[in-house]
Amino acid sequence: MMGPLSGPMTAERAAVKIAARSTISRFRRYASEMAGFELARVAKELRRDVQAARTRDPAARDVGQLEILTTWPGIHALLAHRVAHALDAAGVALVPRMISMLTRMITGIEIHPRARIGGGLFIDHGTGVVIGETAEIGDNVTLYQGVTLGGTGFATGKRHPTVQDNVTIGSGAKLLGPITIGHGAKIGANSVVITDVPPNSTVVGNPGHPVRVLASRIGALERTVAELSEDSPEPVAEVRPLRTVKGPNPAGG
Repeated sequence: MMGPLSGPMTAERAAVKIAARSTISRFRRYASEMAGFELARVAKELRRDVQAARTRDPAARDVGQLEILTTWPGIHALLAHRVAHALDAAGVALVPRMISMLTRMITGIEIHPRARIGGGLFIDHGTGVVIGETAEIGDNVTLYQGVTLGGTGFATGKRHPTVQDNVTIGSGAKLLGPITIGHGAKIGANSVVITDVPPNSTVVGNPGHPVRVLASRIGALERTVAELSEDSPEPVAEVRPLRTVKGPNPAGG
């Protein structure tokens, strides 16, 4: 009874083994191609990060790229994050979080593996910087020490800030919740920001509030108001320097 069945069973097992080997071979080839692609992308982003440090850090302008790469903690944190982010995107478990935790121990900078970071990010000094899981950072952003891109409450989903391109965030600033920091904005040191920030504005205080907007935006707004107004525009006052008066200073001294 076993003799006639042994042949078909052996053939079936052989077919299963061949199919498994073919699947494993395709997976390995795919993993190798993806790893090569990710490593190339990480290397490209790392070169841009090093160039950002040389451009925006006065202490790095007379320093070689190798010294920046080996001694700048912000560069170390970004390199580790880009590797951890690539591994997390590939579905690797545990390792990305381990990389993040080790990086925090070494550099004092904590970046969640799932945070999305664009090119040219510069983290100056870096101690105490925290970047949460759903945070998004655009290109050419500068962060100083103690900056937090954090969440509020225990809500799931998008709960961390989105920072657009060319933004500068001062030391100790706290940006909390799913807010948007507009292109070119500047956040003052120790500010606490919980609402959206307009592009090209400067925000200070607790809670943070805009104190300056780019002059071109103000000029455009004034022109629009003048066009929509039925009244004739007010004449512009002329400012003249005071004439120098000879004699003793009335203020004394």
